[in-house]
Amino acid sequence: MKVLFIVPYPEGKAASQRYRVEQWLPVLKEQQINYRLVPFWDDATYSILYKSGNTVLKLAGLAKSLLNRVKLLFELRNYNYVFIHREATPVGPPWFEWLAAKLFLPKIIFDFDDAIWLANTTESNSIVANYKWHSKTTQIIKWSYKVSCGNHYLQQYALKHNTASFYVPTIVDTNYKYQPLKDQRTPTITIGWIGSHSTLPYLKLIEPVLQQLEQNYSFEFIVIADQKPDIQLKSLRFIPWSEDTEVDSLLQVNIGVMPLPDTEWAKGKCAFKAIQYMALGIPAVVSAVGANTLVVPNEIAGFTCSGNQKWYERLEQLLQDAQLRAKLGRAGKLWVEQNYSIDAKKEAFLKLFT
Repeated sequence: MKVLFIVPYPEGKAASQRYRVEQWLPVLKEQQINYRLVPFWDDATYSILYKSGNTVLKLAGLAKSLLNRVKLLFELRNYNYVFIHREATPVGPPWFEWLAAKLFLPKIIFDFDDAIWLANTTESNSIVANYKWHSKTTQIIKWSYKVSCGNHYLQQYALKHNTASFYVPTIVDTNYKYQPLKDQRTPTITIGWIGSHSTLPYLKLIEPVLQQLEQNYSFEFIVIADQKPDIQLKSLRFIPWSEDTEVDSLLQVNIGVMPLPDTEWAKGKCAFKAIQYMALGIPAVVSAVGANTLVVPNEIAGFTCSGNQKWYERLEQLLQDAQLRAKLGRAGKLWVEQNYSIDAKKEAFLKLFT
């Protein structure tokens, strides 16, 4: 069997791609399944993609990448399956997917972990958003052999257009990378958040809660990201994200948070931050939105919160009680091992290729 993975970014650069595609590659190797990973953006263009300026270089990189996708079409017959993560091209209609499905005829597996059929314009993508083709998500789902969905909300949408749509959550490797257990007996208590520039604005939702907590408690608020957050906290400590230090950075956190607005876009989120926290024995405090309510067992491995008052009460409770943090942390780690680990979901992932 030969599988072609079509992904947006160079290997090791984007969390969604690393956890939904790249970490499964060793599993395919174990099963003696041959594969090839083909990103859209090259390293040089990706290094400037989210920085201001360099318009000519970005356009040149885009043109080169589009040409490479055209060339790739003529190699599709060499593969049994073509696994497309999110989209084959970041702008314009789904011409690649249509040609692949209608003319070159490999079995297409479409994988997505956000509500990408909805427009979601942010400061970082405001220019390219004008050239997005959001309706193509529905079309790609229809043309696919199977669809892999990151949460049940996404699956319900996909099932309207393709009955071969399956729930395959984003998971972590609890046998290796996410094996450590956070020691909750620390002199300085920390609340932490991990994410990318696209989700940093969500921290504004709990900024007033954290400011109120600062008036009564001593703690650090750690942000692990690719950009500094725009929030006003005297307790703030920024840690630049890198794949090599990701787990070590998270192990500095006693309490992990994941605020979300109650929107259709947010319902498409797969609660992966919470999975990361719990996998390391860090209790998760999350907004009671979408997949968060399924992924985080309330009062067992963490807390789901609606409204600032509940956020304050739950964070205060965990700041005060190291034993509770440890108890919830242990339960969360076991929960992830049983439900959101490679071992737990290996069979579901491999069934996509049958």
